[in-house]
Amino acid sequence: MNQPIQVDLPHSLGREEAQRRIAANIHKLQGFIPGGAQVTSAWAGSRLDMTVAALGQQVATQIDVEERHVRCRIELPPMLAMLAKPIEAMLKSKGAELLLEDKTK
Repeated sequence: MNQPIQVDLPHSLGREEAQRRIAANIHKLQGFIPGGAQVTSAWAGSRLDMTVAALGQQVATQIDVEERHVRCRIELPPMLAMLAKPIEAMLKSKGAELLLEDKTK
């Protein structure tokens, strides 16, 4: 059974700016996964549907961009369920920095 993780990341950027920054930072995900990863993503309005494939595993992710927060939902496959707590902790501590960093400055 998949292990779901959900984390809300507060921001004060507004929906459009938060979405722009997330789109500009998606490429950084590959560098955070040992051995690299294949990341596919598609926007549906203000929701980003993403799949990260690495080490023979696929992780489905949805990122909903709201006016005051970004909600990240990650479905870890059973093989990666043991990493749920560390991934959740990393998202809470570094998620906003990683996703919402402004690369235009």
